[in-house]
Amino acid sequence: MTSKKQAWTGMLAGLGMALFGFAPLAQEARATDLNFYFPVAVGGPITKIIDGMAADFEKENPGIKIKAIYSGSYQDTIAKTLTAVKGGDAPQVAVILSTDMFTLIDENAIVPFDNLAKTDDDRAWLKGFYPGFMENSQTGGKTWGIPFQRSTVVMYWNKELFKKAGLDPNKPPQNWAELVEYGKKLTKRDASGNVATWGVQVPSSGFPYWLFQSFTTQNDVKLMNAEGNQTYFDKPAVVEALQYWVDLSQKHKIHPPGIVEWGTTPKDFFEKKAAIIWTTTGNLTNIRNNAKFDFGVAMLPQGKRRGSPTGGGNFYIFKSATAEQQQAAFKFAKWMTQPKRAAEWAIATGYVAVSPAAWETPEMKKYVAEFPAPLVARDQLQHAVAELSTHENQRVTKALNDGLQAALTGAKPAAQAMQDAQREAERILRSYR
Repeated sequence: MTSKKQAWTGMLAGLGMALFGFAPLAQEARATDLNFYFPVAVGGPITKIIDGMAADFEKENPGIKIKAIYSGSYQDTIAKTLTAVKGGDAPQVAVILSTDMFTLIDENAIVPFDNLAKTDDDRAWLKGFYPGFMENSQTGGKTWGIPFQRSTVVMYWNKELFKKAGLDPNKPPQNWAELVEYGKKLTKRDASGNVATWGVQVPSSGFPYWLFQSFTTQNDVKLMNAEGNQTYFDKPAVVEALQYWVDLSQKHKIHPPGIVEWGTTPKDFFEKKAAIIWTTTGNLTNIRNNAKFDFGVAMLPQGKRRGSPTGGGNFYIFKSATAEQQQAAFKFAKWMTQPKRAAEWAIATGYVAVSPAAWETPEMKKYVAEFPAPLVARDQLQHAVAELSTHENQRVTKALNDGLQAALTGAKPAAQAMQDAQREAERILRSYR
């Protein structure tokens, strides 16, 4: 009996050792899971590319699992993120507009990357991006966002339609006066007077403030201060820039009237409904794959100067993530923005490769030797300014967008529209000063 009892005791002890002994091993084997919110806002097979990159990262880092959650437009993504933060279910890492940095800080939702940089290599990586992109990524001496899918606004033109209009197909308009002159030659009407091809098309839905900031930058005026607590929407030079945009349609009749859709503008270009369009560099690969004619890409025409805002999304890491998840998210963001991958992402999408090192990779050198158009966006960075970004960014941007759309539809004169937008922005931002 005793020997049986001893045998059972031994078996139970052994089972206990097995169960408890293997528990740490089970914990070690468990992956660090990261929910990754990613906005799909631009044409092209973006989700397949991201899925492929995430799978490659997991192969190299078997202890980390990336669950990519495609969260709609940038506006959808920030709305879903803020809802998730308040509901205690925030992602661990996300790509969100660079301009939402102040909002995410104010919501106490994110952590600075500086705190997670442990090695000299980490710190060197943080310093490796174009300064123009870091203007919307840093504040208060800290780096809150890492540039990933970043862009500027560029001009695309249809060389065939230029030839038909008697214009040099290799010379796009260089300034505001030429844009009007070329637009008049390129706008084509049928026998009934209906427009078959518009000379110029600048979208005013989706991101009206961003396209408008191209005009204000070219008119040598800023829309906000660096602290994100003051806007200048009613300055005379801002009103002047808006009047020029309105005049393209209402006075010169070379631009579609009313609100022009962001999403359909590339399609209008493919279908020759627009001879010149302004849109993101993020549409470059989409246009290259779908335009069945020879097209050009150029910096935007200058007013008093050349210029475009930077744009696009940054990586952010969330405060509610565990320390282990934050380090894994840091590793993921660093991996995704290494020069070779930044080059591959830029080639696949048309976004601007975010570091000078990415342009020195063999992949990028080969690509631009065959297709030099991406160099336009890179070279325009020297004329670029920080995209409109303030505290309460969604509300301030809405005030400006509402004013722009009122002016473009003829509901308000440009000066009145901008005064109303500024009054609303003042009301929202007063408490941040």
